[in-house]
Amino acid sequence: MKWLKSLALMSAMVISVVAQASPAAIKHQFTEQTKADAKVSVLLVGANQTAQVTGWSADTQAMVSAALAAKDFTGAPQQIVEILAPVGLASERLLVAGVGDSESFNRVAAEKLGAALWSYLPETADAKHTVSVDARLLNNANLVAAIAHGMDLRDYRFDRYKSNPAKTEVRHVQWAVNQAPSVADHYADYAAIAGGVFMARDIINLPGGDGYPQAIAEMVEKAVKPLGIKVTVLNPRQVERAGMGALYGVSKGSEHKAYLLALQWQGSKDAPIALVGKGNTFDTGGYNLKTSSASILRMQTDKAGGGAVIGAVMALAGQKAPVNVVAVVPLSHNLISGSALLPGDVVTAGDGTRIEVANTDAEGRLILADGIWYARDKFKPRVIADIATLTGSKVGALGTAYSAVFTEQDDVLRSMQQAGEATAELVWQLPLGPYPGIIKSNLADIANVGSPGAQAGAVFLQHFAKDTPFIHIDMAGNAYSTSANGIHPAGGNGYGVRLLTEWVKIYADIAE
Repeated sequence: MKWLKSLALMSAMVISVVAQASPAAIKHQFTEQTKADAKVSVLLVGANQTAQVTGWSADTQAMVSAALAAKDFTGAPQQIVEILAPVGLASERLLVAGVGDSESFNRVAAEKLGAALWSYLPETADAKHTVSVDARLLNNANLVAAIAHGMDLRDYRFDRYKSNPAKTEVRHVQWAVNQAPSVADHYADYAAIAGGVFMARDIINLPGGDGYPQAIAEMVEKAVKPLGIKVTVLNPRQVERAGMGALYGVSKGSEHKAYLLALQWQGSKDAPIALVGKGNTFDTGGYNLKTSSASILRMQTDKAGGGAVIGAVMALAGQKAPVNVVAVVPLSHNLISGSALLPGDVVTAGDGTRIEVANTDAEGRLILADGIWYARDKFKPRVIADIATLTGSKVGALGTAYSAVFTEQDDVLRSMQQAGEATAELVWQLPLGPYPGIIKSNLADIANVGSPGAQAGAVFLQHFAKDTPFIHIDMAGNAYSTSANGIHPAGGNGYGVRLLTEWVKIYADIAE
């Protein structure tokens, strides 16, 4: 960003940027000098590089070299050696962290290293407890920024329901780098992504009783307006009047009726790229009730697809990306009551398709049907990507290492695979068919179930995309981390934000 470059030149090559988590935060300062009195000092070292800093005494160098030799330090990625009370340094601790060789150390590895270093950050925010990172041996501005980004992603916490949450602290990390303005430019883009991820995590973590459709719509509308994002919110009456009977029907059993949320970042005049995310804010399964206590306990994560597309549009807007992107989020609350949908009921979608609700626990595809129709009908996109925690069949087929993707367009597939590799949110293609009669209904036009399960969901959704290029992402099993791991703290992890942010930019470039 040009304004950051100007600021850098005006402030003696010192640039500070804060990535606000929820509610903790880290303040990164990019300069060309180390902070001698930092509580913790970090030195980044590549493979076959010598761990040394100009100004170290011979005693300091000898101690560091001996400590690294004792630990067989080679500079491999994420290899960290901690030296306590280093001789000749004011810091209480010195960390020497490996970044590997320039060919293998990429964005993903950098983010993982940042997350690993996060655990060494002082818990207090006193200026005397600053962390100083010497990254001058790593001559890649983007990767230095990605390490800082990894710290931010791990720093998130969700504690609004704690009686005595930890005090909000802004912790300071000063970076000694070769090109401070360039690092700051890259970091500003990453900070925008972090903001989108944090929003998605907040949405996922909200319990079903508080994170119902209207609450999510209002929360998001307030958050995105400062970013220049256009917002459309359809209330339950408007959803019903628009003919979106599939979306409206899923929430009939709840006092919290269906909403539809649409966001648009119009950074170019191109036809929009549409993202549609499942926003089922809690899923009991309806009358096809979920019977596993462990499964139903985590059903606030059923809105993770919606969180992913909201976060992606926020990230792209924060980056001022030159893309035209739309996010459509159908919001529902799938509960049981005397007015809830019954198995065998028929609903009419926005495009006029009549759907037999053969299983009320296959509600995600019902709300996405109207979300996809709304995106296609109102925005005339050049491509539609939907993302959802849709089927247990996907987990059985691929586990959680990959999301399943279904598409008939090679360019859409390749670009999504490229985005997955760049972000470590990997995708694996499963077939769309032919599966003759997979969603056939004797009662209505189509049924909302079929076998094989993941494919039936994809074929069902493709019906509503019509001739628009289309990709379906089944992220079942990927939305929630049971324990902290890498860049993800425990809880909702914001999966899909980074994948979709990257994909939109890649696809926008190849489609021109």
